[in-house]
Amino acid sequence: MVTAETFHDAPVSEMFPEEWALVAQAVPKRQLEFGTVRGCAREALGRLGFAPAPLLPGADRAPQWPDGVVGALTHCDGYRAAAVARATDVLTLGLDAEPHAPVADPGVLELIALPGERTEVARLTAQIPEVCWDRLLFSAKESVFKAWYPLARRWLGFEDARITLDPTDATFTARLLVPGPVAEGRELTGFTGRWLIESGLVTTAVVVPASRI
Repeated sequence: MVTAETFHDAPVSEMFPEEWALVAQAVPKRQLEFGTVRGCAREALGRLGFAPAPLLPGADRAPQWPDGVVGALTHCDGYRAAAVARATDVLTLGLDAEPHAPVADPGVLELIALPGERTEVARLTAQIPEVCWDRLLFSAKESVFKAWYPLARRWLGFEDARITLDPTDATFTARLLVPGPVAEGRELTGFTGRWLIESGLVTTAVVVPASRI
């Protein structure tokens, strides 16, 4: 797997015309994040041997990666990143970054978290208050969705996977509560991932190696 990241936006002039056409009427913030995260993707793809090319969303808004490639994009205030891998090595992957700050609206946790997850977030917050566990939970669910969608091609709700966060080794597991996609002849019933808190961000990632589900 290859990753690329930046804390600075690239000029919109670096976008391919096909990309610019999609955001020409958008607000400047959206133009910058759209173009810069695609620049990260091209940097990562270049290290896999791919020539620069437009990276366009499909009808479902998911990035259309080159044949034989899996990947994920993420962006939040002040940060953009991409991860890519050859499909012969990685079945699917998910990547998400969020500001490391508590979720501002308490109602959001009610929306995204199962009752058991909320109990776990409260317990972890009491034990290790320097970690924003509610934000970490949200990010983990985003990474799980990004890994799920290319395989299932259908929505995965916040309530459709039970996340368990492990503070001892900065990992998490996701147990699917709905039928999982069938890949390589087997049903995928869950995901495992890792998390990192650094530079004011919480970043989560899920990687499913090929032929190892």
